[in-house]
Amino acid sequence: MRVLVTGCDGQVGRSLVERMPANWEVVALNKRQLDITDRNAVLKTLQDIKPKYVINAAAYTLVDKAEDEPSKCFSINRDGARNLALGSQKFNAVILHISTDYVYSGRKNEPYIEFDTPEPLSVYGKSKLEGELAIAESHSKHIIVRTSWVFSEYGSNFVKTMLRLGSTHQELSIVDDQFGGPTYAGDLAGALLSIIDSLENGSLGYGLYHFTGTPAVTWRGFADTVFKQAIKNDITGRIEIKGIATSQYPTKAKRPSNSCLCCDKIYQTFSIKPSDWKSALNDISKYME
Repeated sequence: MRVLVTGCDGQVGRSLVERMPANWEVVALNKRQLDITDRNAVLKTLQDIKPKYVINAAAYTLVDKAEDEPSKCFSINRDGARNLALGSQKFNAVILHISTDYVYSGRKNEPYIEFDTPEPLSVYGKSKLEGELAIAESHSKHIIVRTSWVFSEYGSNFVKTMLRLGSTHQELSIVDDQFGGPTYAGDLAGALLSIIDSLENGSLGYGLYHFTGTPAVTWRGFADTVFKQAIKNDITGRIEIKGIATSQYPTKAKRPSNSCLCCDKIYQTFSIKPSDWKSALNDISKYME
């Protein structure tokens, strides 16, 4: 079985490639090898490769920078997603696509379910929502997975940033009024591969799903756990973490105050449990630069 992975240099892309079953034929392309905003290049690639599944791990994820370059953000997150969906439809491939908790406003007082009305606050969130809609309109055989607060051994992410800052600071101020579910990229990759297994075994569960880590936590709570593990493993000394309000840490892009996602649907359909993000931090040394 042939699977195409776009954005293979990113956190989820790298996690996917290293977890692919040995009997699958994997074609992994980075943004230099395939510009998903180039429709002709996408169509030619799909025609040449003829994958059964396309996993789109390519995305523009610079949330604050997107406020200054919306055209680039939408080109990748909306138009690139549409190109892949149209190509998948033309060549009879199933497309799996990763979206975000930032499609929501955060005003709800409980976890969001898949059918709650999106209301993104940022350019990034709007671009990801329009990417979802473009895929759904272009190809019926799609899986869209919204996730949140992704971290891994690769690239740039919150865990690696905390460890880097912890090596030079004795005190940090971290936002303590935004709630979400940290998600280990390896677990997200595993969920996507499990979905493919289910589809191969006859499941017709196309559509939209949530997959994040539990339990929900604030960024300050997330940082607390990171440093507890770092201290336990003699990576850092004790660090004082001060919780602050979002208003004390202004950013160009607005973030939802509550981006917790309910993961019941993906469990009921595919028997996939939420990411155990705390367990993913047990070997904290692998996140060191």
